[in-house]
Amino acid sequence: MLSSGLLRHQTPSINALQCFEAAARHLSFTLAAQELHLTQSAVSKQVAQLESTLQTPLFSRVRKRLTLSPAGVRYLAHTQRILQSVEQATLEMLSHNQETEALTIGAHPSFGAYWLIPYLSGFYHSHPHIELQFVDLLQPRERIHTHCDAAFLFGQGNWEGVHAMKLFDEGMIAVCHPDTVAQKPNPSIQELKSMTLIQCSSRPSAWHQYFLEQDLAPTSSYHGPRFDTWSACIQAALNRYGVALVPHFLAAPALATGRLVRPWKYELANQGSYYLTYAEHEANEPALRQFIHWVSQNPYLKPKDHEKKE
Repeated sequence: MLSSGLLRHQTPSINALQCFEAAARHLSFTLAAQELHLTQSAVSKQVAQLESTLQTPLFSRVRKRLTLSPAGVRYLAHTQRILQSVEQATLEMLSHNQETEALTIGAHPSFGAYWLIPYLSGFYHSHPHIELQFVDLLQPRERIHTHCDAAFLFGQGNWEGVHAMKLFDEGMIAVCHPDTVAQKPNPSIQELKSMTLIQCSSRPSAWHQYFLEQDLAPTSSYHGPRFDTWSACIQAALNRYGVALVPHFLAAPALATGRLVRPWKYELANQGSYYLTYAEHEANEPALRQFIHWVSQNPYLKPKDHEKKE
């Protein structure tokens, strides 16, 4: 709840947030303008006004290339969550006025943006009567299935009171922008250890384990920025902050287009997997059954053939 007229005046508009998010995602005002059907100058003006409101630069130009500032990387993660929340609320309101079934799907923001959403267009086309609503999973796991019909979770698959269908294991790889290793495209593991290492707050020991598994004595700390989400880590790598250790499947799109490279080919096997989960008492809901069946039959989602029930 906004506490004062001054704060309301300083709150950026949805248009400004959309312009910033698109420009940050593309690292281009021109491409953002094309996506939003605006002029390049209109996008630039909205971003400039946003930077004025925040009293901090969100972008910088390095060798004529647009990059995110440290503040911009942080603000992008918040902005994407805000826009997703507005979209979700709008879909919920619209669903009350249409003859559709609503199905709420929960996922971590990075998992949803980089993996889940790109693959779900097929479900929309084959199930037009089911309206999917996405929520970011930021709350404790014991409350997740009070807010979601189904949720994609990372762990051991042994959550109490839910069915868990295994999708795939998680492998961690080191990635960076090609410019980061332009002078030495094939660094040794010792040289990699001395580089700026981007870290994710939710996996504080990931780099430690990565080097330990390769028989390289880890240090107590590593030099590099720390971010809350995998998506922020990937954005930081794309903006030449250093080398990020991230799940392979999340980095795959950027690797395929050459926006990211792997300076070291080792892949760390994580002690966990990704699962599609849903509450036992919801298992017979028609819309949920159709979604589970679609996931299990979709070869791109790579589910295993067994299901765990706790």
